[in-house]
Amino acid sequence: MTPRAAIRIVLADDERMVRTALRAILSAEPDLEVVGEAATGAEAVSVVRERRPDVVLMDVRMPEIDGIRATEQILATLDEAPRIVVVTTFENDSYVYDALRAGAAGFLLKRAEADALVQAVRLVSRTDTLLFPSAVRSLAAEHARAYPAPPPWVAKLTGRESEVLRLMAQGLTNAEIARRMEVGAATVKSHVAAVLAKTGTRDRTQAVIAAYEAGFMNAR
Repeated sequence: MTPRAAIRIVLADDERMVRTALRAILSAEPDLEVVGEAATGAEAVSVVRERRPDVVLMDVRMPEIDGIRATEQILATLDEAPRIVVVTTFENDSYVYDALRAGAAGFLLKRAEADALVQAVRLVSRTDTLLFPSAVRSLAAEHARAYPAPPPWVAKLTGRESEVLRLMAQGLTNAEIARRMEVGAATVKSHVAAVLAKTGTRDRTQAVIAAYEAGFMNAR
């Protein structure tokens, strides 16, 4: 059997000690490879474009441009963009929420245990899941905007698409959704594409955020 290629990672944080600690933890794993570092948001964009990693660990507060703008630029300019995980000190930081709305796949706390860090990188690199959906739900509830009425896209979703969106919000992968709904993976992929198109979002993280903001997750 051919060995699986190592997961390529870029570290973006303005504190050298943080980057050094992250590199030491990740490089100790045989299936993980740190291929670049950045001390500013602008550097992060440049390094990611050059190195083409699978995963970026992105601090939200950095000089020049912050992690939110860097996330937006990376996702907007690369056809095969990496999964971006926000690394932060405070989980209820509005910067984290804005980064999730920009398309980050989830977030990690800087105080997370080494095992949690390693497993999170593996998870987001090889699945289409949303990282830590319960925390995303809490952030959405705290930062959600008030809509006088549901956005038009809510009424446009079919029953199946609505079901898929709810399962996406639970953090299920396409394969898990297919098993839950007893349909083929291609069918789920089609439903997810329709959900993204109707919600006007780029990826599943943004779609889930939009669902919470619209009150869709509380509707019956």
